[in-house]
Amino acid sequence: MQKNLAPVPELYVSYDSVQKIKMEAAELVSWDLTPRQICDLELLMNGGFNPLKGFLSQADYNCVVENMRLVDDALWPIPITLDVSQGFADSVELGQDIALRDQEGVILATITVTDSWLPNKAREAEMVFGSDDLAHPAVNYLHNQAGAVYLGGPVTGIQQPVHYDFRGRRDTPNELRAYFHKMGWRRVVAFQTRNPLHRAHQELTFRAAKEAQANLLIHPVVGMTKPGDIDHFTRVRCYEAVLDQYPSSTTAMSLLNLAMRMAGPREAVWHGLIRANHGCTHFIVGRDHAGPGKNSVGEDFYGPYDAQELFRSFESEIGVEMVDFKHMVYVQERAQYEPADEVEKGFTVLNISGTELRRRLSEGLEIPEWFSFPQVVSELRKSRPPRDKQGFTVFFTGFSGSGKSTIANALMIKLMEMGGRPVTLLDGDIVRKNLSSELGFSKEHRDLNIRRIGYVASEITKNGGIAICAPIAPYSTTRHAVREDVEAFGAFVEVHVATSIDECERRDRKGLYKLARAGKIKEFTGISDPYDVPKTPELRLETEYVEVDNCAHQVLLKLESMGLIGP
Repeated sequence: MQKNLAPVPELYVSYDSVQKIKMEAAELVSWDLTPRQICDLELLMNGGFNPLKGFLSQADYNCVVENMRLVDDALWPIPITLDVSQGFADSVELGQDIALRDQEGVILATITVTDSWLPNKAREAEMVFGSDDLAHPAVNYLHNQAGAVYLGGPVTGIQQPVHYDFRGRRDTPNELRAYFHKMGWRRVVAFQTRNPLHRAHQELTFRAAKEAQANLLIHPVVGMTKPGDIDHFTRVRCYEAVLDQYPSSTTAMSLLNLAMRMAGPREAVWHGLIRANHGCTHFIVGRDHAGPGKNSVGEDFYGPYDAQELFRSFESEIGVEMVDFKHMVYVQERAQYEPADEVEKGFTVLNISGTELRRRLSEGLEIPEWFSFPQVVSELRKSRPPRDKQGFTVFFTGFSGSGKSTIANALMIKLMEMGGRPVTLLDGDIVRKNLSSELGFSKEHRDLNIRRIGYVASEITKNGGIAICAPIAPYSTTRHAVREDVEAFGAFVEVHVATSIDECERRDRKGLYKLARAGKIKEFTGISDPYDVPKTPELRLETEYVEVDNCAHQVLLKLESMGLIGP
């Protein structure tokens, strides 16, 4: 059988072994996997990450970080690690078996722990992502969400994670290889996407398949992508809406449950290896492939063709031929899409950028048929209504006594007066009483309290309401995490109530500063515990000698300028 159609090794054990392991697993220490770890484990078990046999050992991890290779010299550019908390790592001994469970407690696999180590995350960020800048979503995840300790060892697969959505569209590498074999497909070009398909993508994929003389596999990522991306439910509905634009005898679509890292050049090589495992012979590598956008100084993390250059240098090892992404533009006089570098002078070129598309969606403006399919636009409008119809969160932060709650209350009344959307106030004191009554005021508990507020705010935002939050929220890392939670569903408006600590202490309505100065309140923000001043809030309010009504009105003006409320 042709190499790309022969089965790849999987890590699942037999049915009889599964029953035995499940019985024994009741006695094992368990680790509840994070969403990213579940994605990684699924591709480990089904062969998508072949030749990996489990989560990387320390030696393999070091080689991958430094050289994009495993200890045995096999090409592998992205570390696949099981990150856990320090407390959990301390409870585990080398050689011990651990049950790996999903978030409902269902056992998916076991791992025999061979390695446990504290990684140098700054070095990992620099080598894998080319930067230790927290503006990179994977770097931020690495430093602020991933566990402190990495565990490594071989995995024994018991069952794949359960997916209740689009089950008929999900295929393992071996299922796709068997399909290609059955259909007689010997050359298959894969198209990676985490965005909806528009007419330019259709033309691009047609040309790529023709150039490679291959069948086409539309292979979108439905695991974790970049924060702020359109949710995969909407995207898959968009893909299905335009699938009939492709010839059914030469095109297939399958969903890939991959947790992207947005690692640019390294990610392109990784995507190529994964597609090789799925039986593909060709792969479309895009301009700025898997790039996360701008860094903290407004520059692109990667050059536009860095990914293509790195992929090309490893093409023979990957075992997949690269098809260059061509930037397609609409030529008005010819009423068709053509590669931008092939358009002759004098012709009118039309194009709509991703930013312009989002603006048109957010403002309810027309999206022309030459750009996208009406079915796709219809699906996008369902999940992305105009901004003044979406939910959003206003997040006040500042010292105790700065005026956050007072301004938040005034804003709530003004928004309720306007009507149109339900408004919920999540004031710090109210949340402490009703949602976090068991928490103290340690850094850990304060972080947990803010994350709870963020979770509730994200649910309100997702369901089209307005959440107004008014906690102290002293730590920038936690505020950033809440922003990510909310921005998955709508706008996050950070308002820094910039009242000075001296003015707050002068007001001291509750007598808290006096108690803090006397040492009767430990870890008090601004006195004995730090406050990270927001660097780039959407709005900064000066409250000294300014009326509350005026402050609330400034927030309204900001919301109007952002298109979140009507004029």
